[in-house]
Amino acid sequence: MACGSCLALLTLAAALPGLAGEAPPVLVLKAARLFDGKSEKLVAPAVVVVREGRIVELNPKALPAGAQVLELGDATLMPGLIDAHTHITFQASGDWKQDWIDWEQRSLPEQALDMVAYARATLWAGFTSVRDMGSGDLFDVGLRNSIARGRVPGPRLLVAVAGLGATGGHCDITGYRPGFLLKETGEGVADGPDALRAVVRKVVKNGADVIKVCGTGGIMSVTDDLDTAQLTQAELDAIVDEAHALRKKVAVHAYGPTGIKRALRAGVDSIEHGLFLDDEAVALMKARGVVLVPTMVVLSSDSTEADEKGMAPQSVEKARRAAAAGDASVRLALAKGVRIGFGTDAGVFPHGQNAKEFSLMVRAGMKPVDALRAATSVNAALLGVADRLGTLEPGKLADLVAVPGNPLLDIKLTEQVRFVMKDGVVVRNDAAGK
Repeated sequence: MACGSCLALLTLAAALPGLAGEAPPVLVLKAARLFDGKSEKLVAPAVVVVREGRIVELNPKALPAGAQVLELGDATLMPGLIDAHTHITFQASGDWKQDWIDWEQRSLPEQALDMVAYARATLWAGFTSVRDMGSGDLFDVGLRNSIARGRVPGPRLLVAVAGLGATGGHCDITGYRPGFLLKETGEGVADGPDALRAVVRKVVKNGADVIKVCGTGGIMSVTDDLDTAQLTQAELDAIVDEAHALRKKVAVHAYGPTGIKRALRAGVDSIEHGLFLDDEAVALMKARGVVLVPTMVVLSSDSTEADEKGMAPQSVEKARRAAAAGDASVRLALAKGVRIGFGTDAGVFPHGQNAKEFSLMVRAGMKPVDALRAATSVNAALLGVADRLGTLEPGKLADLVAVPGNPLLDIKLTEQVRFVMKDGVVVRNDAAGK
């Protein structure tokens, strides 16, 4: 973290409820049913044996001697959920102008402690792993490392450090008179292939796990149109080539078809938002195995209407245009067999409400089981962690959540998480009052 006191203060949050403790030697979870992260159907009943932070057996013939048994009742056990698109180091209130003032008036240590609360809310909601898509002052790196060290509670983080983009684009700092701000250019902003290669190297040097790129305009950036392409083909080619050479995946924020297709031709790994897809873009995505992460909850009409307070007029109009586009792109992608991942843009709306995305995915035409797969096995593959996460199998890390009833019959049950385990440690168990 850029500020030593920020990292030190993060450790104070160890006193917060939900911090991981020590797991018993052998733990057995029992529930009415189980979704393993990949199958079409649920397994019933469900017994999962956990030892030393890993799953060792499913539905054994006999329980290990001396095991601690947790009875979860009429619930469905699932892999720990994965959100591929969050902003876990801030949280908007809906009054954007006031948010900016509040943020600038808070010290870096205070901002750091706010982030701990956002991380805990995310974990409490059943999301044991998330990808953070852009922060500042290395807050995301500090939070990731503190969680990994067991100093604060939160999901496993993969971080981008800063979003890459062009001068005046969505990843830049815009909307203020020249000379007003001490820092007037986004940390990941550069122009030209060579300069953007250098930025890739810089964010990786500073701890990035993934390269996040702003390929088009966005809702909250006030000097661009929503769907304008902001990077040339040569610039995107250079970013992706450098990132892949460093074994980092590339996620591109893109709304308009031109920016989306440039990103796809460059060889990106995922398209974030993808609101205005066309047939050519979808065909490219399918052919190249690129994942669409639609972030539907933040683009829903309810969300955008609630967030218009305090927005710049340009952003209000773009938000309405985004909401009006509805589910069309997701429906088109589904019809053509494009892989759909799970992402929310949490932070633009309150952390801990990530599961609202599931019902919107189903509304757009996804089967409930495919929506669940998006947040488990599909996202695990996208994030490059499928060897240890995303499915319930012997040898995988023991990240598990439980929801009441059967989410294949009512996908909104995913919003009622009652049990969370991460790395074999129970961090939430409503039945036990924890």
